[in-house]
Amino acid sequence: MFTALTFNMQNGEPWIGPDAPPSAPDLAATCAFLRATHADILFLQEVERGHDGGAQTEPPPHFAALRDGLPGYHSVFAYPPPNPDEIPFGLGLAIFSKTPLTGFWKEDLDPPDLTFEYGGRVRRPSPRLLIGARTEIQGRPLGLLNTHLQAFFMIGASSDDHPHQRRRVLARLAAEPRPAIAAGDFNCAPEENLLGEFAARGFHSVLDGEITWRRRAYSLDHIFYGSDLALESKKILPTESSDHHAVLARFAFPDAR
Repeated sequence: MFTALTFNMQNGEPWIGPDAPPSAPDLAATCAFLRATHADILFLQEVERGHDGGAQTEPPPHFAALRDGLPGYHSVFAYPPPNPDEIPFGLGLAIFSKTPLTGFWKEDLDPPDLTFEYGGRVRRPSPRLLIGARTEIQGRPLGLLNTHLQAFFMIGASSDDHPHQRRRVLARLAAEPRPAIAAGDFNCAPEENLLGEFAARGFHSVLDGEITWRRRAYSLDHIFYGSDLALESKKILPTESSDHHAVLARFAFPDAR
């Protein structure tokens, strides 16, 4: 068996309340929360803070703090392509694994041709990102995919009308050597057909509508898996370290049960 956790860490900002201004990151608290889960694999989104205008800090400071605060894990990280219309929310993806990671790759997910208003100006959505790597657990290979998709419901649109990003993730998951899991913040509202589209290709989320976001009663965070893995258990882990809750799942290889 192995455990996998997906967590939008909101660049380490503690949850204070829906109307509170952004608070200073507390990466020590984030690391303490993650260590306490004892998860074998961590899929993290919004690792770094985005900046108005698209600046990206190198080397990524929060990723460095996570590596220091999570001893015993191997890790990879990537930023999405910079966007001059960036808004100051979290960005950047990381995978942490207790077993070595190999074959790291990243795939840019093009933004839709839309505009929205934020901070008194008209902007265009940012490119999104899908990253992946492989590992072995007790000699068994496993593909790992991590993503953070556009929240269309926040800009007056729907991912059902603009399914390009989620379909790219699904296509890559389906093309991976099996078994493989895809985790992340898929940013789909309850009425959008994310789960149905993945299920039609044989992949199911460990969740079935459970709420993972504090700001709205939405299930945004998912871990998708196929029939070559067996879901043994799942749990929502509330935390004050983000506006998202974490999702923890325990899997088994069916022929090893």
